[in-house]
Amino acid sequence: MNELKEKAFAKLNISLDVLSRRADGYHDLAMVMQTVSLCDEVRIVPHDGETVRAVTNMGFIPGDERNLAVKAAKIFFSEASVPFQGMDIEITKNIPVGAGLAGGSADAGAVLRALNRAFGEPLDREGMITAAEKIGSDVAFCTVGGTMLAEGRGERLTALPPMPECAYVIVMPEFSVSTPELFRKIDGKRLRCHPDTSGIVAALGTGDLRGICRRMYNVFEDVGDRRMRTIAEIKNRLLDCGALGAVMTGTGSAVFGVFGDRKTAGETAEALKKEYRMAGAFENVPILIGQGMQNG
Repeated sequence: MNELKEKAFAKLNISLDVLSRRADGYHDLAMVMQTVSLCDEVRIVPHDGETVRAVTNMGFIPGDERNLAVKAAKIFFSEASVPFQGMDIEITKNIPVGAGLAGGSADAGAVLRALNRAFGEPLDREGMITAAEKIGSDVAFCTVGGTMLAEGRGERLTALPPMPECAYVIVMPEFSVSTPELFRKIDGKRLRCHPDTSGIVAALGTGDLRGICRRMYNVFEDVGDRRMRTIAEIKNRLLDCGALGAVMTGTGSAVFGVFGDRKTAGETAEALKKEYRMAGAFENVPILIGQGMQNG
């Protein structure tokens, strides 16, 4: 195996609904998800040893199997039944950590795609999804990418018509949010509102960007956490700057606005960079793994 390079694309939740808590402690979800051009850079360097480790430009990120990229490599060799290859996985992190953008899951998905391609695609699309499910809840989507309805824990994927052409301004405040913490809070709360998931799916079918944006909603914004005041402020800033809709992604803390044109999105991102930890303008990324992969 030669050195490999792969982009690890962030995800956005166009909508996020928590339907119920399951007996296994997980939650049944319904989410419309989108891959965007914000990405980490993954470089896989093979070696003759028996180890797989990750190295990143952020010193606090572990390099052992707690890193989903390392876990992905090991699961790939197990699922694909190909000879094990030691490697260093070098990750340049551009996706903020603790933002609800699935950076770790994106890195894992990039490793799965790169290794599968390098070994001649021993796993078909369903095999890749099966491997991804064993790594983490968002990894299946981050492996496949595009515009998807994600259900169950996030592993049941249904391809949707692609998002209409648009631009996203992603803004992250100074704080991060703990995913387990917000799930604990939502378990003790009766949700007042739910996103119109079927309405978003229908609007995607007709390419109605404004219809999609009117229906964007994330139930985690309703948990009563004091930090949600800052989330609401960012949403209002984005809307005031011309966003057609704005919503928090995942369990936060990143917020994004959808813009009809790149110029306005770019100007908004430049203005908000002065106020927040991170602000940038990004675009849609189409599906990463299609139905046409060969069977293993």
